[in-house]
Amino acid sequence: MASPSVSLNRMRAPVQRAIASASLSASATVRSYATVPTNTPEPSSPSSSKPARRPTYFKDTTIASFDEFVSAKPSPLAPGEAYQLRTAEVGPASNRRTITRLPEWLKTPIPAGNDNYKRIKADLRGLGLHTVCEEARCPNISECWGGSNKNAATATIMIMGDTCTRGCRFCSVKTNRKPPPLDPHEPEHVAEALARWGLGYVVLTNVNRDDLEDGGSRHFAETIRKIKAKKPSLLVEALTGDFWGDLDMVKVVAESGLDVYAHNVETVEELTPYVRDRRASFKTSLKVLEHVKKVRGQDGIITKTSMMLGLGEQEHEVVDALKQIRNSGVDVVTFGQYMRPTKRHLQVEKYVTPEEFEMWRQRALDMGFLYVASGPLVRSSYKAGESFIENVLKKRAGEKGSTGVAGKLSDAITMTVDDAIKTGGA
Repeated sequence: MASPSVSLNRMRAPVQRAIASASLSASATVRSYATVPTNTPEPSSPSSSKPARRPTYFKDTTIASFDEFVSAKPSPLAPGEAYQLRTAEVGPASNRRTITRLPEWLKTPIPAGNDNYKRIKADLRGLGLHTVCEEARCPNISECWGGSNKNAATATIMIMGDTCTRGCRFCSVKTNRKPPPLDPHEPEHVAEALARWGLGYVVLTNVNRDDLEDGGSRHFAETIRKIKAKKPSLLVEALTGDFWGDLDMVKVVAESGLDVYAHNVETVEELTPYVRDRRASFKTSLKVLEHVKKVRGQDGIITKTSMMLGLGEQEHEVVDALKQIRNSGVDVVTFGQYMRPTKRHLQVEKYVTPEEFEMWRQRALDMGFLYVASGPLVRSSYKAGESFIENVLKKRAGEKGSTGVAGKLSDAITMTVDDAIKTGGA
């Protein structure tokens, strides 16, 4: 028999639930306040109320229609006005800051892309390949990838992954001390993609792989051999790292069958410790380029390097760097404007004008360089398929007389230098 206390608890439960529900309904209709206002406004209906607008520092005035903004062609600026750096204030009123706007000569179209652009990007993603055009945020990607035909469209393939073991202060490529292992199928995939595109000239580059015993030199050489096996007529330029200054590894790449060996000094010797990774040096870069000539001979291969301007270099420093580069037997040099990828990278000290770039082009030619590409948007691998180098290589391969190389190069210069100036360089 159940005890009397258990029976009483069962009888209380319904009464307690009824009292609790009554108190909840009362609290929902009547709300107590610490201070009750004398005139309480009537609550507005949800349909008629508008959400409060978030305050902003933008003006609510329309300057021009969107169609006019897109279709309007800006009138050309006078040289004095175009070269004058302009600033703009951005940010909220409590935290305004002044930024420097890009000069007109550095503005490029948005890479919307045509069929060539889309096809190249689809092939790259399908084969799991990377390009320095994307990783380094090159401003010329829409022009290079979106050529008028497959022979005009070019892309610089970046092999050995998309992660570098070095951290240069100008480069936006990802960095890591232990990147993923190399893809053993990458050489075949690269060769397949290039054969599919039907290009006449291609540039291969690589991230630094200091985690590998050979720095990736054998992988690089195998990629070049695969390309040449699939399409022997394709001209290949290799833009390599310094392999820690290991000249044996430089020799492995130089003897792989490539046509142009490129390695960038990036900046003048005085700024190298501040601009490049601490493991790189100006002298080491010169030794790499000089050793390539020793391996392949003075006329057996073309060597090339590139420098950025706008990092704070002085005129005498650039002249000294050019003299050292030329004394190392380098054939081609390019100049381009340094562009800051993100706020974490080095600031731009100066936007160099097109006239100054032309001045450096002429001074470098006077020093004996075979070809110089110099301009604000010039990059070391910019529009490689239309460059002077392709003409030189084809001329060397096509002529079988006793004519000296100097004569051939002079003819090639005559044919191509005017076109190169019009297009902004190679």
